[in-house]
Amino acid sequence: MTSPIRPTLALAILMAAGPVLAAGPAFAQAPKVREHSVVSGKQVRLVMVPNLKKDCSLGPQPELKVTSPPKNGALIQRAGKVKTPATYRCPNADANVQALFYESKAGFTGTDEVTVEIKGTDGNVSTQTIKLTVGGAGTKEGPKDGAKDGAKKDGTDL
Repeated sequence: MTSPIRPTLALAILMAAGPVLAAGPAFAQAPKVREHSVVSGKQVRLVMVPNLKKDCSLGPQPELKVTSPPKNGALIQRAGKVKTPATYRCPNADANVQALFYESKAGFTGTDEVTVEIKGTDGNVSTQTIKLTVGGAGTKEGPKDGAKDGAKKDGTDL
């Protein structure tokens, strides 16, 4: 004979676990960590996100949200338009972009870190932590993880 309490208990456990089960893939997605070398006092682009959907059609403007700002520098967010490089998944497409730039305090050398949430055109949110190594004028700029988006990484232009 089955006790009337067991189905109720099972239902209570399922209801409590429901939000966790429904959000399963979101928990599985670990933040992406990148490393980037920059020259002290020089502005460099860290992130650039186009408004292109997977099928290469235009979608809503991506959103960048800084969740952990740098301690030894400043961030500048810009919106603009670019033509995607020929090597991009949507080659030679005109796209609106959101970009995030970093500039260290004048004369600062050492490490800094930025964490940003990126909401793409598909509505998915990803988190990127960017570890910055800030050096003197002889420092070679660029990502240490070898990431390539086919676009220019330094400077103030998009």
